[in-house]
Amino acid sequence: MALSVDSSWYRWQWRVRDGLPQSPSEATPLLSPEEGAQNYNLAQQRVVFPNNDVFHQDWAKVSRRYSGNRICTTKYTLFTFLPQNLLEQFHRWANLYFLFLVILNWMPSMEVFHREITMLPLAIVLFITMVKDGIEDFKRHRLDREINCSNIQIYERKEQSYTQKCWKDVQVGDFIQMQCNEIIPADILLLFSSDPSGICHLETSNLDGETNLKQRCVVKGFTQQEVQFRPEGFHNIIVCEKPNNHLNRFKGYMEHLDQSRTGFGSESLLLRGCTIRNTKVAVGIVIYAGHETKAMLNNSGPRYKRSKIERRMNTHIFFCIGILFLMCLTGAVGHSLWNGTFAEHPPFDVPDAEGNFLPLALGGFYMFLTMIILLQILIPISLYVSIELVKLGQVFFLHNDLDLYDEETYLSIQCRALNITEDLGQIQYIFSDKTGTLTENKMVFRRCTIMGHEYSHQENAKRLETPEELDSDSEEWTQYRCLSFPARRDQGPATIRGQGGSQPLRSQSARARIQGHWRQRSGGRCEISQPPVAFSSSIEKDVTPDKNLLTKVRDAALWLETLSDGRPAKPSLSTTSSTADFFLALTICNSVTVSTTAEPRQRVTVPPSTKALVTSLEKIQQLFRRLKLLSLSQSFSTTAPSDVDLGESLGANMPTTDSEERDDASVSSGGYSTDGGYRSSTWEQGDILGVGPGASLEEVLQDPALSLAGPEVCYEAESPDEAALVHAARAYSFTLVSRTPKQVTVRLPQGTCLTFDVLCTLEFDSVRKRMSVVVRHPLTGEIIVYTKGADCVIMDLLEDPACATDADVEKKVRKIRAQTQRHLDLYARDGLRTLCIAKKILSEEDFQRWASFRSEAEASLNNRDELLMETAQHLENQLILLGATGIEDRLQEGVPDTVAALQKAGIRLWVLTGDKQPTAVNIAYACRLLDQKDTVYSINTESQETCESILNLVLEEVKLLHGPQKPDHKLSGFFRLPSVTPPPTSGAAVPEVGLVIDGKTLNAIFQGKLEEKFLELTQYCRSVLCCRSTPLQKSMLVKLVRDRLRAMTLSIGTHHEEMWGEAG
Repeated sequence: MALSVDSSWYRWQWRVRDGLPQSPSEATPLLSPEEGAQNYNLAQQRVVFPNNDVFHQDWAKVSRRYSGNRICTTKYTLFTFLPQNLLEQFHRWANLYFLFLVILNWMPSMEVFHREITMLPLAIVLFITMVKDGIEDFKRHRLDREINCSNIQIYERKEQSYTQKCWKDVQVGDFIQMQCNEIIPADILLLFSSDPSGICHLETSNLDGETNLKQRCVVKGFTQQEVQFRPEGFHNIIVCEKPNNHLNRFKGYMEHLDQSRTGFGSESLLLRGCTIRNTKVAVGIVIYAGHETKAMLNNSGPRYKRSKIERRMNTHIFFCIGILFLMCLTGAVGHSLWNGTFAEHPPFDVPDAEGNFLPLALGGFYMFLTMIILLQILIPISLYVSIELVKLGQVFFLHNDLDLYDEETYLSIQCRALNITEDLGQIQYIFSDKTGTLTENKMVFRRCTIMGHEYSHQENAKRLETPEELDSDSEEWTQYRCLSFPARRDQGPATIRGQGGSQPLRSQSARARIQGHWRQRSGGRCEISQPPVAFSSSIEKDVTPDKNLLTKVRDAALWLETLSDGRPAKPSLSTTSSTADFFLALTICNSVTVSTTAEPRQRVTVPPSTKALVTSLEKIQQLFRRLKLLSLSQSFSTTAPSDVDLGESLGANMPTTDSEERDDASVSSGGYSTDGGYRSSTWEQGDILGVGPGASLEEVLQDPALSLAGPEVCYEAESPDEAALVHAARAYSFTLVSRTPKQVTVRLPQGTCLTFDVLCTLEFDSVRKRMSVVVRHPLTGEIIVYTKGADCVIMDLLEDPACATDADVEKKVRKIRAQTQRHLDLYARDGLRTLCIAKKILSEEDFQRWASFRSEAEASLNNRDELLMETAQHLENQLILLGATGIEDRLQEGVPDTVAALQKAGIRLWVLTGDKQPTAVNIAYACRLLDQKDTVYSINTESQETCESILNLVLEEVKLLHGPQKPDHKLSGFFRLPSVTPPPTSGAAVPEVGLVIDGKTLNAIFQGKLEEKFLELTQYCRSVLCCRSTPLQKSMLVKLVRDRLRAMTLSIGTHHEEMWGEAG
């Protein structure tokens, strides 16, 4: 049996706790993926044969088993519309009731009104509803026809060329060629991209509403191809999982002619409904089509929700029916009793054709039915129609409410569920995400700590506190903005260079460009006018460097220049080498793509400097060694210049002596040598660029062979955290220049470009809570793993200090970790999001062994996720801590007042976030979810027994605080406290209660069947804060409150559809 993700994780934690060996060479073997056979099981997996000459017969046999690409979202056809619609309308018991009255009125003995008149109201109601349903279905039919008849380029096997056909003609196994700005017709496996790196950009706004671009890469082995993809040369069979509705989960493998396998995942799948962006041509093979695509499987609609007024209306109607029954029964009995008072038949009684009179009992029954017809107005036939009209009017006023109109995006409120709008005024519980809901989701780099040394960036904090008071010509801000060489004097100190001239950094025009994405449909194609940065704001891009850290960065950049090919740097705990690795990790360990300001959102695959220059890194090193590095009579000052411009200090030149040129072994006594040690030196611009003595700054800037400065670049990031970190590294002139799936180029402060070979990338996921990139260092040839992630995870994966051979090293490591932890706690108390940065050096043998395991895991189908998780855990251990960062996510405007107003209205607000507890608590106080006067209980435990004991103790204390009043009623087996609990009679004001729990405690609650005690405790709490919670835990909490407390709930979030669907 394949291990689950959780079991794999806990097994790994058990190994770490027991101190078992963790390196790939010493750890126990990984789970072996199941080996497939030539006989495929179509019941458990999907086998896709390509539609070409080689596999045409197999394709013809298998493709008929799969759904075509024609979609039909209509409910009716021309022949089934009338009976099916009537059947649906008569599912409403009210319509059945009025139909029963019509049938009664058609009986001669009970006819009260004319038969046609009785039918008319019901017929009108049925006709109006039928017309409404018909119009809605006709719109769906017209949209389906428009989609099915959309054009796409499909490979034609006989003609061996791409032919324009309709979407409805697409079948599984067809090769599809797509152009930029085209919508993807089916779920397609990417095999070719016009991008040299094999990258295809997607806009997924039709699926998840996010406008930032996502990256998809070509299947491994198909990146380096000819100019045009040849479907006839594709001789592979694709095996993948059965169709499912998981948008972010996909696994499979490609089987080659030699029976070898190449695994792939969701990173290579183009989903139906997404739009191709920034890619001229993309070619793929159809995996899922039509109603088997992930988009269509997710389009089944949410669960049906009935509003509270509809439920009450049904209850009131049943009550009216009871009154009607009693009235009719009273009338029938009275009629019978009155007729019984006559000695003979009543004079007004009319005999039938044979002269017989009705018996009193039968006459009373007929009178009962007649009274039903007469008193039918107790239940108005237009009830449901009137309610629907009222709802339409309410929606109209919501759409046109100016208070609900966003002037920045020019969007009004959208009502997607017309049947529950009135429930907005009946909400009892609000479940809210933090990031992007309470906060702006615009991450701002604030502070960092490297090797236990904290850099507070006070100048940056002052600028962020008063951004409106800062002007673009502020010399104090621009003086230490970056380490790159200053521009010409005539350009001014506060300008940036661009192809269109210079402009102020923080001007109004710059702000005007930084807006959301704009899309306009024209002729079936989308025209985009988008900013060059996905998460753009004037705050997140601009980082004022810390003066103390600048000196460390200078030494780190010079230390990198001392490294040479084939000579690995000695592992050390020096601040210099760790600073270099820290900023390299910020620059490399991410998924940020690079574009230029001249062509926004066009990826840069080759460093701009290397396009115009032929100066190689080796030549720069040779020039560098021939220059003067340090005058032995001078030492480097660790104090950053204050009165002298940074560029002037960098541009100082000193004469060079022959003896110093011949000194290659050691630069200064008491410091690191060129084999990896620290080297004190004056930061000289001429030395760095490799110019001769006497070369001035003007000559350097004018000579293209010497200047390494490239054009301004812009960054695209799927996560705002990554964008903030890359901009922070760039502020210290560690600039991400280009990125491809195989290489990352970084420009150092002195202008040198280093190109790292990317050997493997382990993307971030919510289970591991970290991301890693394995690269080969271009100077030393070492294989380095750069990892960033949550501090609670990274700290547990660090190398044991006791393994150090030197007692002093062990002491220093422990001191660094303790200081870093204190800094992390400080950041969390300040409400900053924290990330830890770490590294690991692998030997060539260990990496090759691990890479083979990883390749096997990627080719597995049945237990691919578990194997990938285990391979990641084998790699991400025994890490060396480099430092940590603190990123601010500011509250949105008006959030504290809104939270206070909701609590004043008696609505209980729960915030569910994945942030660490100190950060979340700080944000909770800032947004007034918690108050300083509140009594806040924090529960953090993994043990079910401990959790139960704590819940009992807290419940007892809260009951003593609020009085011993017991719950007045039960709901679904759970106690529900009254909404208002009177305080004790002592006369003292009783403080409000707040509850803070984490994800581990939630696991203990759900697994230990402690939901009853937990819900009972939350009834005393004004607000609840859940930290380190996963999307699954969020949806479980919403469902728990909704089902067990029968409460009206509202979920607000930006990323978790599961939480939205459970509310109601």
